[in-house]
Amino acid sequence: MDLVRFLAIAKKEWIQIRRDTRSVVMAFVLPLFLLLFFGYAITWDVNDIPIAVLDEDGSRESRELVEAFVSSGYFTVVGHLESAADGDHRLVVGSAAGILTIPPGYSSALTTPGRVAEVQLLLDGSDANTATISLNYADAIVTRHGVSAALGGRPAVPVIALESRTWYNPNLESRHMIVPGLIAVIMSIIAAMLTALTIAREWERGTMEQLAATPVSRLEVVLGKLAPYLCIGLFDVAVTVVAGILIFGTPLNGSVLLLAVLTLLFLTGALGLGIFISAAVKSQVLATQIAMVATYLPAVLLSGFMFDIASMPTVLRGITYLIPARYYVTVTRGIFLKGVGAEVLWPQATMMLLYAVIGLTLATRAFKKELVA
Repeated sequence: MDLVRFLAIAKKEWIQIRRDTRSVVMAFVLPLFLLLFFGYAITWDVNDIPIAVLDEDGSRESRELVEAFVSSGYFTVVGHLESAADGDHRLVVGSAAGILTIPPGYSSALTTPGRVAEVQLLLDGSDANTATISLNYADAIVTRHGVSAALGGRPAVPVIALESRTWYNPNLESRHMIVPGLIAVIMSIIAAMLTALTIAREWERGTMEQLAATPVSRLEVVLGKLAPYLCIGLFDVAVTVVAGILIFGTPLNGSVLLLAVLTLLFLTGALGLGIFISAAVKSQVLATQIAMVATYLPAVLLSGFMFDIASMPTVLRGITYLIPARYYVTVTRGIFLKGVGAEVLWPQATMMLLYAVIGLTLATRAFKKELVA
């Protein structure tokens, strides 16, 4: 390993990056764009659920129940119905996610001791997640409103009082969980796609002969080509972290230095994977496609970013251990939200170090200076 030759290869790669508009856009524009786009587009918060109301009682108590739904902030009344058939039509066309029906005699049943006042909430189950959350919201609203009405507007004194607290994300805002995970997913995709063009570019442009004639080792070529992208990756992570804090308000409770060190490990492995793909297929288009398939779907589906790994089938849970983004998602969320240190994240750090070693080894072995391969 010669430092002069290594720096010469790194300088050559940097010049090629500057001359390639596609690489510049992918390196400096795409990560921030993806963070902003998915940060606003992806959310698990369910608010302003559109419901239509069929009030067949027409009493003060029925209007107070509807107002309780609206004032909760979770439901929005989008219309008042004349018949049950109108409600079925609204659910079919999707103009309402639920139909709240208050039958005749609701007010008298609510104020008569020993009687149960019944209301009906029909929900669109085609979106199971929204329907389940809506049902929980409605159950809490109806229960609280029914107890208060039965006591003449006075709050009930519970026999058992549950005092709950939520740590690390007290307001349960999904964006605070999404943004750190997005950083991991975006960088796993961008890193592999950037370096997937490196060796393939040499073959397609006919410059591999010049590179093969130079007195550099395979390791010097791989590390020299990796170094500029490693700097770009660290810059992209810094930009997305700052954007997550300033734009989305996501707190960074942990060590910035620890995040930088673990990011360096993760990016080294991801970039090494990209160089391995580029050296193996020798085509920029094919290398980009393979890098997208090998990183995007696993990073989104099997890293714990979108779906809880503990809820997956046993086979898929085993496969997730082979997905590097799994460990980096844990790192970003742990440092951002929990402020944990190396004493907690050392298993993830160990796996990412192993991933980096494997990535560099595969890239070095796949790169051949011989032209007749």
